[in-house]
Amino acid sequence: MNKTCIVVGASHAGVQLALSVRQQGWLGQIIIISDEAGLPYQRPPLSKAFLSGEKNSEQILIRQQDVYEKANVEFRFNSRVLEINRQDKTVSLQDGEQLNYDKLALCTGASAINIPLPGINKQAIKSQGVFYLRNQQDALNIREHIALVKNVVIIGGGFIGLECAAILNQQGLKVTVLEAQERLLQRVVSPQVSEFYQSLHKNQGVNIVTNALAKSIETSECKHQKVSSVTCQDGKQYPAQIVIIGVGVRPNTGLAKNCGLDTDNGICVNEYAETRDPDIVAAGDCTAFYHELYQRPIRLESIQNAMEQAKAAAASICGKQVQHKDFVPRFRSDQYHLKLQMIGLADGYDQVVVRGEIKSQGNFSAFYLKQGKLVSVSAVNMPKVLMKAQGHIKTQVPVSIEDIDLMVV
Repeated sequence: MNKTCIVVGASHAGVQLALSVRQQGWLGQIIIISDEAGLPYQRPPLSKAFLSGEKNSEQILIRQQDVYEKANVEFRFNSRVLEINRQDKTVSLQDGEQLNYDKLALCTGASAINIPLPGINKQAIKSQGVFYLRNQQDALNIREHIALVKNVVIIGGGFIGLECAAILNQQGLKVTVLEAQERLLQRVVSPQVSEFYQSLHKNQGVNIVTNALAKSIETSECKHQKVSSVTCQDGKQYPAQIVIIGVGVRPNTGLAKNCGLDTDNGICVNEYAETRDPDIVAAGDCTAFYHELYQRPIRLESIQNAMEQAKAAAASICGKQVQHKDFVPRFRSDQYHLKLQMIGLADGYDQVVVRGEIKSQGNFSAFYLKQGKLVSVSAVNMPKVLMKAQGHIKTQVPVSIEDIDLMVV
């Protein structure tokens, strides 16, 4: 009997899962349901090389068309799942069609957090010059507008905001970054690293404003109501013909929650990427899972996690067991000529040891310790440090200053 595996979401996780299911021996139909018009693409370049125009749509594809054809993976483009019926094992699409499944994979990713600022017309937000950057069309819309403006305000001093700031600044725009917290990247790096990146952007001509809570977006008096400035709670106004909002994301858990699956800051899965329904798995940014290294449930927004979890999910679909639980998370961010790479989670640290040229904006690493054990490293232009640090983070054996010095040799 020909069985069907449906993958909801054309993300990194969705693509890896579909191809891995085939590699694991699935003989039936595999369908990826995508709400976009074309083949799945990489998300990280959207705020970097794709936004700058250095790379085009073809160059950021996750896989070429022939790979899917060879694996006999089908797509339903411009389609959205509205409902999952677990009893009948069907998914209902927005056009009214119902598809039967034997195995279902939820790779629904995450969506940008919308902030309700006065002055934004939700029906005409992009024509006004207000953007979120989550998909390829968002990046194309921004690229189309930046050729016509001089001033850009970016609300949010996280990775997306700072990467956009670097690209737009290099294209000659006057960029202001408004960060509501006391410092940039506050949730993920130490004060020393935050200060480094603030100095980096300021030296490049970007206006960085911290403790700046956006209150409203002002528009011009002309007929088309274009953006003219952003006003903060303290009354200060910052000129802008484009506003980019990047204040984080939320996991897309609606489908899972509505069909009775467990959710808690993500779709709850076990170490095999299985949900409480034996015929439904989930992988990627939308999932929450217990991580043995951190001894608590976590949700990760990283390609590394998406790919590895997707492989575990594919194995589960095919009746095998591949655990996804004890890896050390990795992240990266490219800004100007610098590559920031991070390994481990820095939350809860009680000591930071910095090695390298952090004052001169050169190569450096920040080592985060908790009760004498290494929990994370942030390395700028020092990729080999992460390889040496991984074992210390994974084993959680106490490290000395001498151990840290050896990691930077």
